[in-house]
Amino acid sequence: MENFKASGIYTKQAHVKIPEGLYEEEHGREGFFGRVSQLYHVNPPVGWTNIEGELKPRLIGPTFEKGFQNLFHNNDVEVGVGLLEKTPNNFWRNADFDELYFIHEGVGKFETSYGHITYKKGDYVILPRGTTYKLFVASATKILKIESNSEFEDPTRGLMGPNALYDQTAIFTPEAELGSEQNLSEYIIEIKRLGKTTTVTYPFNPLDVKGWKGSVYPRKLSIYDICPVMSHRYHMPPSAHTTFVCKNFVVCSFVARPLEDSSEGVLKVPFYHSNIDFDEILFYHEGNFFSRENLDAGALTFHPQGIHHGPHPKAFDSVDDKTHTDEFAVMIDTRFPIHPSKFFAEHEDKDYWKSWMS
Repeated sequence: MENFKASGIYTKQAHVKIPEGLYEEEHGREGFFGRVSQLYHVNPPVGWTNIEGELKPRLIGPTFEKGFQNLFHNNDVEVGVGLLEKTPNNFWRNADFDELYFIHEGVGKFETSYGHITYKKGDYVILPRGTTYKLFVASATKILKIESNSEFEDPTRGLMGPNALYDQTAIFTPEAELGSEQNLSEYIIEIKRLGKTTTVTYPFNPLDVKGWKGSVYPRKLSIYDICPVMSHRYHMPPSAHTTFVCKNFVVCSFVARPLEDSSEGVLKVPFYHSNIDFDEILFYHEGNFFSRENLDAGALTFHPQGIHHGPHPKAFDSVDDKTHTDEFAVMIDTRFPIHPSKFFAEHEDKDYWKSWMS
């Protein structure tokens, strides 16, 4: 690597055979995509006794209230959670953002102008900006919703080839199909534009498309169909698990996988790091989140730029005998600072930052 330098105690390979009694920190640029150094500390970088000010790790437990609640926003993306217990009355169209629905719990379907998309737990459903749709709830549905100022695109797979991460046949696209409601007196579309809602009423179901072609359309991918990138001799960075790429942020999926080979001296838990160029939001979907303590499915953490984070102290011991992880989680990394909402601040665990203190 250009201008690579080294000094003092360091290892031949990052995240492997860390010197006894030292703690490795990764100091990187551009998230995990840019230049990087490893530092070997005498003490854990998260071994603080107090933090004063706004810059600290933050957590909100499972908080699904009826409708949708915004949790974070910046100029590129809005992130929220919601609970739908019954089918909404009206249709919906977002003229501000492309939309990504991650189904945390529940079953149902999206009826869209392109056709119908059934959903279940673990599904990512992408709806391009301007798509008219209605969500039909078959059982109470908990959702992580990501609204993007740009399109959700696939990451490049490079040397791994086009079928890495998931086979292209795992993507579901809808077939043209009329909306199921055909005998109502009126049909109302709520259109979001510049954060405000306009309603448009029709005497017919607006989902009246009998055919379509092109390269803009809704699609669905299950988190359970994703094949993780692995190495038994190296702990892969979160960027290896990128699922969707947008302008100034990425969405990553952490899925069940074999853990690294401890006989090779490979670090099994995530390495300490500070997101010096990215803010990190992590939604815990399912499984045993072995790098964190006392986190329930549906919880969400926020680690802003400039403050260290990484495994809780007990994670190093608890992972020794494990050969696999069964956790599933969704991560959003934003290039520019993202701002917690008033709702987040009112519901967050104010003591989360203390959970690294022994």
